[in-house]
Amino acid sequence: MSAHADQFSIPTRGKGTYEITDRVQAIVRASAIKTGTATVFVQHTSCSLVIFENADPSARTDLHAFFDHLVPEDTPYFVHTYEGADDMPSHLRMALTRTSEVIPVINGRLALGTWQGLFLFEHRKAPHARSLVISVVGE
Repeated sequence: MSAHADQFSIPTRGKGTYEITDRVQAIVRASAIKTGTATVFVQHTSCSLVIFENADPSARTDLHAFFDHLVPEDTPYFVHTYEGADDMPSHLRMALTRTSEVIPVINGRLALGTWQGLFLFEHRKAPHARSLVISVVGE
């Protein structure tokens, strides 16, 4: 069994989804692991990771609108607003999604489906630099 770890940072322009599939695939390729798993972890509490449709951008537009409706900003009973109206909503959106994804590796590639991509889901309005850690284990 072999293990390989790497990390990278991705700049965001504010709320939205940012595809990171190719960056993670490059790390899997560099690991030389042919069969195993890749764990992707984002080191923040106001963004998350999602595996989502990557063929039609309107699917992500709907995802963004759904989360804006599900956890609206300026909710009057939120107490944790130190960093602005999007502070607590960003933490709740993160808690409703995930901060890590485990993806099978087969033949040295992420075993994602035809229309699946891996996305950083930024929940804050302001631009941020988001840190991700990737661990690949297998043979």
